[in-house]
Amino acid sequence: MNTRLAQRHVLVTGAGGGIGLAIAQACAQAGARVSVVDRAAQPSDGVKGLQLLHPGAVQYLAADVTKAEDIEVFVAAAIEQSGPVHTLVNNAAVFEMAPLLQADADSFDRLFAVNVKGMFFVMQAVLRHMVDAATPGASVINLASQAGRRGEALVAHYCATKAAVISYTQSAALAMAPHGIRVNAISPGVVDTPMWAQVDAQFARYEGLALGEKKRQVGLAVPLGRMGTPQDIAGAAVFLASDEARYITAQTLNVDGGNVMS
Repeated sequence: MNTRLAQRHVLVTGAGGGIGLAIAQACAQAGARVSVVDRAAQPSDGVKGLQLLHPGAVQYLAADVTKAEDIEVFVAAAIEQSGPVHTLVNNAAVFEMAPLLQADADSFDRLFAVNVKGMFFVMQAVLRHMVDAATPGASVINLASQAGRRGEALVAHYCATKAAVISYTQSAALAMAPHGIRVNAISPGVVDTPMWAQVDAQFARYEGLALGEKKRQVGLAVPLGRMGTPQDIAGAAVFLASDEARYITAQTLNVDGGNVMS
């Protein structure tokens, strides 16, 4: 364990598995107290394992980020248990795809409810506490995506939600700068998580591919020659949460193996 985030409290949403869990693990390993938020009533096996590795340092909070009443409850509970939040990692998100002419209102509502509405109002709730508490070194890290940097024919709604994350990150950073609170985003590329089985199956359906073929293709297309791992994203999150990034705000960091150049 290192001490980059010692004596800090990090709150991570959508952290039952995948990227969110990897970020929670990396923050705990860096010495932070971690509040893990996910929809399931009980913590996942991954979260339970993290709690065993870091006794007393990791708490689990079940909540739905699309519900205003849940947001207020879990933010208050996290602060009561582990003190003022130093870093919020806004990771909760959902993914769906469909051809543009078939992309319907129900899918639009589901994606925007979690990826945009939930992201914004969790950020707002935590920022209010950060301002009131004058939390030293406070920051927010929103999870965007390379899909927010460009359109994709089969992923119009999702791309739009992640473009909104980037925009809200910039606006919030400017609003919070007078308070000394930094707001940044991470834009992952293609990351090898359990969710990719679902993503690959959808591409197979719409592009007429064999199962596993899309995953193989996107990995080979990355300039560094492979898909990312959740740990690749977690390392960037720990950096942005640490004092090493104290002069970085309003930025969206591409962690994508070179897919997007900026």
